[in-house]
Amino acid sequence: MKKILVLNGPNINMLGIREKNVYGTATYTDLCDMIRKKADELHIEVEIKQSNSEGQLVDWIQECYGTVDGIVMNPGAYTHYSVAVLDALKSVSLPAVEVHISNIHQREEFRHHCVTTAGCTGQICGLGLKGYLLALEFLAGK
Repeated sequence: MKKILVLNGPNINMLGIREKNVYGTATYTDLCDMIRKKADELHIEVEIKQSNSEGQLVDWIQECYGTVDGIVMNPGAYTHYSVAVLDALKSVSLPAVEVHISNIHQREEFRHHCVTTAGCTGQICGLGLKGYLLALEFLAGK
């Protein structure tokens, strides 16, 4: 059975509370429930983690080496400047899909530049929480 790690960066735990006009009203718990249900449908094992700490995210990515088959990651704000997250993704050489709930390319200019994406197989943005499910489908088929 394939094992996928779903990593969420800063403020993703505040879904349903922060900027509802951008991120919607579904909560982080709702998101986790959706992911687990999809994983069951795909017959894959999924582990979901969230941290507001860049170092913690790097540690979790490094722990993936030899233990998981792929990573779904929403690095949050770290997308735009974290070379540490990028280097961690590159170091484990796993298929990874970067997910953003909003279309970051239609938002503020600073969000248009994505540092971490270079360590990923692909990026899904602007499709709401469904982006996570599409990323799982992709990695399940890898």
